Amino acid sequence: MLYCSAMGHRLSKITTRTGDAGETGLGDGSRLPKDHPRIAALGDIDELNSVLGLLGSEAVSPEMGQALRRIQSDLFDLGGEISIPGHRLLQTQQIERLEKWAEQFNADLPPLKEFILPGGSRVAALAHVARSVCRRAERSLVTLSREDAVEDASRIYLNRLSDLLFIWARVFNRQAGLADLSWERQP
Repeated sequence: MLYCSAMGHRLSKITTRTGDAGETGLGDGSRLPKDHPRIAALGDIDELNSVLGLLGSEAVSPEMGQALRRIQSDLFDLGGEISIPGHRLLQTQQIERLEKWAEQFNADLPPLKEFILPGGSRVAALAHVARSVCRRAERSLVTLSREDAVEDASRIYLNRLSDLLFIWARVFNRQAGLADLSWERQP
């Protein structure tokens, strides 16, 4: 509970000037250079959350909209975990929920016979952008894990989320009456 009350106080003033020298504060009060792998990972997670917000602003089903909001909250948990080294917020149930959604939405899709290109409908293209940002966030966590401990659940969560976003891109194209855009190998 201390984390939440400290966060509320911290957000009462947005412009603090404490980062003007190229450092930023973590949730535990320590400071790191803004180009540190931990800060890069936090930035990639934040960017992913923003792209998911954009995706959710499109005409998605109420079920997918609720799922996206849940995922965005999960990403705040992940960010909290990364901003407080050694702290664990993501739970196995959050990963299992992603797996359940992936199975549910993939059930009606035809099997893939070729690689597919990102694109199709606008909402499918946004899901592909979110997927690629998610993969970058995952890579950032791998980079961070070479320097510092990172919970396995963090990487696994992002890996499952990128799978779900790929599936959703395919679902969005089907809902728009579009086929997957197949990769065409050049002769």
